[in-house]
Amino acid sequence: MPSFFDRVAHLYDRVARPPDPAPLLEMLAAAPGSRILDLGGGTGRVGQVLTGRQVAVCDLSGPMARRARDKGLLACQGRAEALPFASGAFDGVLVVDAFHHFAGQEAAAREMLRVVRPGGRVVVVEPDIRHPVVRLVAVGERLLGLTSRMRPAEEMEGLFRAAGGRVVRVQKLERASVGVVVTDGT
Repeated sequence: MPSFFDRVAHLYDRVARPPDPAPLLEMLAAAPGSRILDLGGGTGRVGQVLTGRQVAVCDLSGPMARRARDKGLLACQGRAEALPFASGAFDGVLVVDAFHHFAGQEAAAREMLRVVRPGGRVVVVEPDIRHPVVRLVAVGERLLGLTSRMRPAEEMEGLFRAAGGRVVRVQKLERASVGVVVTDGT
């Protein structure tokens, strides 16, 4: 049975605009030529704005990953909890507005830290569940049948520490979002 994201893949880019890449690249500390994994990257709306970097998109939804490939991005279908990449394959891992959709967030955190090179960064940008509008969005997602789990920044910090990461910083962003920057703990 197709998932919600399988069904909306053809409409997704009309609704979700690409973000400003500057804060994402700064948090990733991503030099030109860096290998970046856009995890839960869907149609590649984020990956496409990270110009000058080698971006791979990985998403659970096949139709979303196909849309990313149509944009010329390297894309695959895969689970965040069991990534199909070698350890240390990326200079950075970026998750924008998708972590709350991962079924096994603890396993996903471990996998992100596994596939980032020593000293590389994992950046997770999520809606700030403490914001009233975001709480309404969370209710809306439940009504749509999604099993999203939005966590406050402190919980995300603890989750990544438990996975062996070292939290570099937590940063409030525009649009009621928060960014958590993590290294592999080395």
